[in-house]
Amino acid sequence: MAETLRHSPLDAAHRAAGARMAPFGGWEMPIQYTGVLEEHRACRADAVVFDVSHLGSVLVEGPGAFAALQWALSNDLRRIAAGHTQYTHLLDPDDAHVVDDIIVWWVAPEQLLVMPNASNTDGVTTAIGEAVGHADGPLEHRDVTASRAVLAVQGPHARERLTPLVEEAAVVPRLHVTTVHEPFAGYAAGTGYTGEDGVELHVPAADAPDVWARLVDAGIRPAGLGARDTLRLEAGYPLHGHELGPGITPLQAGLGWVARLDKGDFRGRAPLVAEKERGVTRRLRGLLGDDRQIPRAGCAVTVTGDVVGEVTSGNFSPVLERGIALAFLRPDVPDGARVVIDVRGRPVAASVTRPPFVPTV
Repeated sequence: MAETLRHSPLDAAHRAAGARMAPFGGWEMPIQYTGVLEEHRACRADAVVFDVSHLGSVLVEGPGAFAALQWALSNDLRRIAAGHTQYTHLLDPDDAHVVDDIIVWWVAPEQLLVMPNASNTDGVTTAIGEAVGHADGPLEHRDVTASRAVLAVQGPHARERLTPLVEEAAVVPRLHVTTVHEPFAGYAAGTGYTGEDGVELHVPAADAPDVWARLVDAGIRPAGLGARDTLRLEAGYPLHGHELGPGITPLQAGLGWVARLDKGDFRGRAPLVAEKERGVTRRLRGLLGDDRQIPRAGCAVTVTGDVVGEVTSGNFSPVLERGIALAFLRPDVPDGARVVIDVRGRPVAASVTRPPFVPTV
């Protein structure tokens, strides 16, 4: 049977604008409008808006919300407070692989928005339900994804262009979250997935078409998920299903700082401690190609003919005009090492580097 795809509240607006639509994480979403390279460069130079409504929104409320999420997720919520955001992981309790990577928006003292990846929302909601036994008070949690849209306005001029439209959003500091009252009742956070400064808007579904139209009329260019992927790759950000997922722990992905082992017990802590003690067998690194050839996921990486790893994500960098990739390599392969990527039978020379490939904010 064909998969039943979900649709954004902005689906009609995307189609009217001529977007190329494609399945993504159980949703049908815009991949590009005029072209990935153009949209990528517009984000680096000015401001664009992405519809990222395929992301999940799980609202967790009540006196026990903090304690439940403190146990369920790997980062330490004590390091932030209401009005802030935090990047974190949901780990598997048996082998500590990253079930999902998540942004938490702590919107009020007893109200937190947990933002999972598209296809993982049900699993994250279930895990939060299982964490109720670790709460120190009552709480409620519910999936509110269908009731809102999420718009990511990104780029060096994002805040400038937002100011006359959603002033409360334009001034929210990076990694903070605030309540928005006009022209919609929702939230805005200084977060994103591009490496540029920007703001993400959590907008009621009924208001989303009007907000989208205002943003576009203000000169903020629509961009599709194709450009969002090339932007995140230049920034060296992991993508679930590629650099994170089954068999991949935070330590292997170079994200050990996301799992605060000193905070007390949390889901997946014991197997993560065990892996730290024995040492990882691979680590995530960047590969900077010598030419424009594009590495792809699954390409073998070799040193003097010996396979030392495999590409997880690769693409053409519009800024560097070279092929770039993320790859899991043996821990003994140092930064700066020269390697060869097997790109469909063609050897492509590259250097091992520590991301980001393009400087980020």
